[in-house]
Amino acid sequence: MPSRALRVALVATSPDILGGHAVQALALLRGLAGDGTAVRFVPINPRFPRALSWVRRVPGLRTALNEGLFLSSLRALRAADLVHVFCASYWSFLLGPVPALLAARAFGKPVVLHYHSGEAADHLARWGALVHPWLRRADRLAVPSDYLARVFAEHGHDARVIPNVVDLTRLPFRPRDPLRPRMVSIRNLEPHYGVDTVLRAFALLRARRPEASLVVAGTGSQAGPLRRLAGALGEAGIRFVGRVEPERMPALLDAADVLLNASLVDNQPVTLLEAFAAGLPVVSTATGGIAALVRDGETGRLVPARDPFAMARAVDDLLDRPREAARLALRARRQVESYTWAHVRQAWRELYAQAGAVERLA
Repeated sequence: MPSRALRVALVATSPDILGGHAVQALALLRGLAGDGTAVRFVPINPRFPRALSWVRRVPGLRTALNEGLFLSSLRALRAADLVHVFCASYWSFLLGPVPALLAARAFGKPVVLHYHSGEAADHLARWGALVHPWLRRADRLAVPSDYLARVFAEHGHDARVIPNVVDLTRLPFRPRDPLRPRMVSIRNLEPHYGVDTVLRAFALLRARRPEASLVVAGTGSQAGPLRRLAGALGEAGIRFVGRVEPERMPALLDAADVLLNASLVDNQPVTLLEAFAAGLPVVSTATGGIAALVRDGETGRLVPARDPFAMARAVDDLLDRPREAARLALRARRQVESYTWAHVRQAWRELYAQAGAVERLA
């Protein structure tokens, strides 16, 4: 008898909260569904009823209502053959992945925990008693980088490396010829992403290149302080554009010529992969798994963390040597071609099978 499609419950952040988790969850959902898998998306951040939308503005009450709606939605896991759970760090881990893991276990379903956070080293070390027992209850662990795999190995956990997915059809490659000083930063405006370093580097660069411009995309707790810093530095040429939906990302990247990233904590940023795909030379810190992605002098330029002078010099050097910048961008595009769904689909099939998921007879 023919086998029916595998049924996967995908538990993750929805695009209502912008970030790499939501982008990757949607990429995985599209890839699995395109291969014939029956995917049920269970958002960790369910939408509130219209009458209760005001609760979003009350932090403690917001968390309580969100958790209540999320817990009730976990009944959907009963119909799955496998539960695939995206994981972040700290309280997010306890409020989302842990309840999903418990529900899946109660329904007798195999579980894959898919950990993305660049804060894993600190999380596993300082929150050990609240993390390790749950990790051991998963059937399989998956991470997108060798860096995170090493972090988990140091704490006694075996994690399978399956890279993030990039849809190259959404991000056509455009050679930057001529290469202009049009820069973009696409990270949430939080302290650990170092956007203040990007602003300071831009101010240094603009002193030499007054035609330079910088687009700062993202939202977060540091939006106000960063805008004030831009004003203090001389905000001419800087434009804050706030939240950018995934469908607007290709146009944002296409309009820029160099991507800047100064994160202090990171893993395998989707924004860097997308910049590679679109043809932007990348100047970045080497935090977490970035050094394996942005290889200095081969697929981009690496600079020390919290060093705006080094970042400004690296950008200036690229602008002075556009042929070198074009070579880096072309190598980066070739590298990112191995991050498509066609290259990772088999790894997910194998991991699901190892976790105990099998296609059922119709």
